[in-house]
Amino acid sequence: MLSIVPASHCLSLLEVPMRHPLALLAAILASSIALAQPKPATQPGEPPPMSSTAERVYEMTRPRILQIRTLLRAAGRQTSIGSGFVVGADGLAITNYHVVSRFALDPKTYRLEFLAPDGARGPLKLIAFDLAHDLAVVKLERAEMPFLEFDRRALAGRLPKGERIFAMGNPLDLGFTIVEGTYNGLVDKSYEERIHFSGAINPGMSGGPVTAADGRVVGINVSKLLDGEQLGFLVPAKYAAALLERARKGPALAMDEARAEVGRQLDAWQAAFYETLANTGFRPAAFGPYRGLESAAPWLNCWASTNADQLPRPRTAVNTTRCSSTTGVFVSDRILTGRLDLSYAYYQAVDLNAFQFAKELSQRSAGPGFNARAGKRLTEQECRDDFVAATGATRPPLRATWCMRAYREFEGLYDVTLLALTQDRSREALLAQLTMAGVSHANAVALGRRFLEAIEWQR
Repeated sequence: MLSIVPASHCLSLLEVPMRHPLALLAAILASSIALAQPKPATQPGEPPPMSSTAERVYEMTRPRILQIRTLLRAAGRQTSIGSGFVVGADGLAITNYHVVSRFALDPKTYRLEFLAPDGARGPLKLIAFDLAHDLAVVKLERAEMPFLEFDRRALAGRLPKGERIFAMGNPLDLGFTIVEGTYNGLVDKSYEERIHFSGAINPGMSGGPVTAADGRVVGINVSKLLDGEQLGFLVPAKYAAALLERARKGPALAMDEARAEVGRQLDAWQAAFYETLANTGFRPAAFGPYRGLESAAPWLNCWASTNADQLPRPRTAVNTTRCSSTTGVFVSDRILTGRLDLSYAYYQAVDLNAFQFAKELSQRSAGPGFNARAGKRLTEQECRDDFVAATGATRPPLRATWCMRAYREFEGLYDVTLLALTQDRSREALLAQLTMAGVSHANAVALGRRFLEAIEWQR
């Protein structure tokens, strides 16, 4: 499973792997040989070397970037860090929502502060945020600062793939830095618009600017892929420009209403997501002798697995298909929601009798558990079993288990899991599961019914 995480404020120790002495010696010799080779002179008309371009971009951008800190009021110490950049002489700056989320949800416990590259620091006000695109606008009590502008090509979606771009921020609180990489367009098979950046984005760089060679902003650092190398993701600049325009029109966010605004935006996101899912359509998919529901949405990725190659030989053959939206809406350190998962596991007894097979299915179809990290922000899980009778000549009888827990702070939103197990055969069965995170009751019921009705006999 792919793991996409915010390039956020969580700090960790850097580990340097030990190398074999001979390998280290070979690397030193190779670098010495490379240094000894004469460098060809730059020909007229050739682009400048990467290092000189990055140096020029950084010098131009450095006075305009910020480190953004969330401090614990009682201790006056930072609890998280991120980055940001100034976008106007009025002191407005852009960062990620997840960088300021602790303050947004609990302004009595936390406060915001900026640190500029010249050592200047001061308080920040949260003016507006866009939960869906993980963006926020903050305001410095410092006017007439130099600021960055947005790249018009990026706003119009005309930035060419392969162009050299530059990400800036303060990774791991080590100091302001610049990372050179490549613009690879929007990520394929993704519900949210994200730019694929070939470059290293590390914790602490969240909210920092990514610019073209002229210093104009094309995107904002937001996350990285843990399962690969130098796979970073950026929020397109057009969403930051839109939020900035909205912030300037006002009114400014009232902090005692910030939590309610998070809930409103979260509800709006899930409503749009499930409407898009329904409009994209569904198609039947085969799982052994059964059929189930499969989305036609290109951003619902499916993978299959089997236990056929396991040793010793399993007593039950299992072929599984899992489809996931890989969507994620960051609400807080404990709540990453907005995901949709579909899975179908076809079980076939190899050397189990009917009683043994039924017992194994009963254990595998026990009520699902949710991520415990959400803590007290969600209620305890409640489950209910239903038996769905066979209808017509195509639908098998089912045992359906609904499990639900509610978001305490965001009324009307739930995490919901629906398990369905066929009850028609003694030595084979289909176990289907639908999981929806951060969904309204109406949307959960509507998709759940469609999910159950789609389970049929293939032959």
